[in-house]
Amino acid sequence: MLPTSQAMEKAREAGLDLVEVAPTERPPVCKIMDFGKYRYQQSKKQGKQAQQKRKEIRVSPVTGDHDLETKINQARRFLEHHDKVLVKVRFRGREMQHVEEGQRVMKHILDRLADLCKVEKTPGMEGKQMTALLAPK
Repeated sequence: MLPTSQAMEKAREAGLDLVEVAPTERPPVCKIMDFGKYRYQQSKKQGKQAQQKRKEIRVSPVTGDHDLETKINQARRFLEHHDKVLVKVRFRGREMQHVEEGQRVMKHILDRLADLCKVEKTPGMEGKQMTALLAPK
């Protein structure tokens, strides 16, 4: 192991920094590296871990039971991968007169996914579609 003055001199010659990696160890562990680059790489790693994608599930008020179960399973998979899920119930034509059917479908989806997620945005109408945003627990 190099004494600290020699290590600092070597770091200066190389145009790098002397960084204490493990200060609690006896003796303390130091590395010669570019500290700015090291911090940048650490921040990139943190960003990748915390990143969430937003997936979308679209159904209509007249979607069949089996198709609805398929969409629920798909949403379940997205939530297990820690992605947010935007559930959209789309109304077309005269379906707008039967909004309660869309509310029934939305309630069914939310009830089935209640164990995996929390409702981040409650169901509400936005134009011709009802949307709700679900986030993993």
